Amino acid sequence: MTVLYGAAYYAEYHRPEQAGQLDRDLDLMQQAGFTVIRVGESVWSTWEPRDGEFDLDWLLPVLDGAHQRGIKVILGTPTYAVPPWLQQAYPEIAADKPDGRPVAWGGRQEVDYSHPAFRFHAERVIRAVIARYAEHPAVIGYQVDNEPGLLLFHNHGAFTRFVRRLKQQYGDVETLNREWGLTYWSHRIADWSELWRPEGNTLPQYDLAWRRYQADLTTEFIAWQADLVRSYARPGQFVTTCISYPRPAADDHALANTLDVTAGNPYYAMQDHLDATQDLPTLSGWTTSGIAGLFRQADRLYSSRQERFLVTETNAQSIDGSWNNRPPWPGQLRQAAFALISRGASMIEYWHWHTLPYGTETYWGGVIPHSLQPGRIYREVAEIGNQLKDLDLDGFEPDTDVALLWSNPSNWALQFFPPLATSDGKPDPASYERIFDAYHRGVIDAGAQARILHLTQATELGAQALAEKHPVLIAPALYVADDAELELLRDYAAAGGHLVLGIRTGYGDEEARARIAVAPAILGEPAGVHYDEYSNLSAPIEVSGDLTGAATGWIDGLIVDDAETVARYTHPRFGEFPAVTTTSHGAGRITTVGTVPDNQLATAIVHWLVPDKTADELLPERSLPVTVSSGTLKDGRRAWFLFNWSWDEISVKRATGESITLPSWGTHLLLE
Repeated sequence: MTVLYGAAYYAEYHRPEQAGQLDRDLDLMQQAGFTVIRVGESVWSTWEPRDGEFDLDWLLPVLDGAHQRGIKVILGTPTYAVPPWLQQAYPEIAADKPDGRPVAWGGRQEVDYSHPAFRFHAERVIRAVIARYAEHPAVIGYQVDNEPGLLLFHNHGAFTRFVRRLKQQYGDVETLNREWGLTYWSHRIADWSELWRPEGNTLPQYDLAWRRYQADLTTEFIAWQADLVRSYARPGQFVTTCISYPRPAADDHALANTLDVTAGNPYYAMQDHLDATQDLPTLSGWTTSGIAGLFRQADRLYSSRQERFLVTETNAQSIDGSWNNRPPWPGQLRQAAFALISRGASMIEYWHWHTLPYGTETYWGGVIPHSLQPGRIYREVAEIGNQLKDLDLDGFEPDTDVALLWSNPSNWALQFFPPLATSDGKPDPASYERIFDAYHRGVIDAGAQARILHLTQATELGAQALAEKHPVLIAPALYVADDAELELLRDYAAAGGHLVLGIRTGYGDEEARARIAVAPAILGEPAGVHYDEYSNLSAPIEVSGDLTGAATGWIDGLIVDDAETVARYTHPRFGEFPAVTTTSHGAGRITTVGTVPDNQLATAIVHWLVPDKTADELLPERSLPVTVSSGTLKDGRRAWFLFNWSWDEISVKRATGESITLPSWGTHLLLE
């Protein structure tokens, strides 16, 4: 199967004086090797300009023109951008903020999509649009809604259904009082009507239940849309949505399991942010910085279904507001496209085709600039497209050296109770991601390849299969887990796997309650360590021994019971505790890391965990700024992707002795 390649395309955004632009656009797309475009998801008020009055034929020239040129189409449902007539007629559909005030209109996704009035109108426009175009030969699939889960709904109806859910889950108020610890601060309730609203909540157990509920609202909404669309779809047409992984009300694993394929929008900082010789902070909360950040987004996309995925949006030029214009260095678009493909992408679509002359995203650069004349970005995009035409990656599965466990509930819980602080001493709601990314970056910088597994996916595999498929498994900050899930990790090691425990793992239970047990619960005895105290760090502390680097943010005061100390802190007090320990358990091993490792320490840990990496087969001697990503094809061959993340030309030597020269920002593909 070749990789689909294209962009989101909105001919309806062209100004009236651009007569004939549709044909010019489609011709340029064809010349650039485009095989797919995404259309229609942003313009409900164009589909239905007035209540019950539909205009459905305006898109037909786009679909006909694409089909004539061999370009496939993904058709979107427009439910994430509500028309003015609907919000005026039904102001009650607005999403309420925590303080009860409605979210002001003027943006997008301002609605409570569990509200019956919204659902009525959403269903009507979905049915109208899909029925009109489901039989069109250009349409290969559908995107329902767009980046769902932006808001937590505090509307009366949403809260009422939340209470009903709690009744069903806990049965009676005494059970809720006990499980949530509502004796604290006199929060015990005698009747369900006494449960306070979430805007005043200060209790972590309530917050976790609320976050799980909000994510389920999003999953249910997308599943509802998907079922509507499937009632019209032809055999072979897929249904997806595009996931923005930082969304607060989305559980990507549950969401993707209601769809036919995972799709998402990995945005990343370009220019020097992709220079392996530099370490720059992120520019926006919804983008990543650094090579490992780009790969982590791809690995998250693969993790949702453990399958190849679609990239529905990614950078073409500058992606952000008018104050942050940083287009890619020449070669970086090709690097990013092949990096995503090397971790499982079966489609690359840019946001978007043409840079808009108006609107919020006026300076979110597309493939062609405001002039609508193709320039340097178009030429680079076209070069990639024509290279992808004959690239057959049928059955491609990315290689894995190290698996990392991801837990959405742990992420939510540690947003409420962050264990780490920001540089100015405030609680850091990104604590979970900081801890997780420390290990993920260590994998990438050590020249290894990562696979992200949801805890539920690991549970479905079972301990023995998990150990056989993933011999090294890191559990960073697995704070929310029940006994059976922790026992799975213990049994994984006993079955022959090498388990690595990060901070906060095994500390909380399924309700985010601190366990009444010696930490880490269930895992401490087989790990040969325990701890009674922990501390935050104001500055990094040197770590020495078999592994070197620095401890950051946090230290568990590990006490060795029956384990070998691998590294220690250089500090008058914390030096009493080991930084890293290891011990055998059954047929496997458990290693405990009592801090958040800096990049040097995390990289050293991965080198120690995986001395022989998959990429060694191709390039036994390599180091940053060169990285290698790979995967196997259905016929057993391996595809190798080589990247040079720097300005310098670099020559690398294959295991066979042959040299490969990688130009600055160069990408090289080898098929066995």
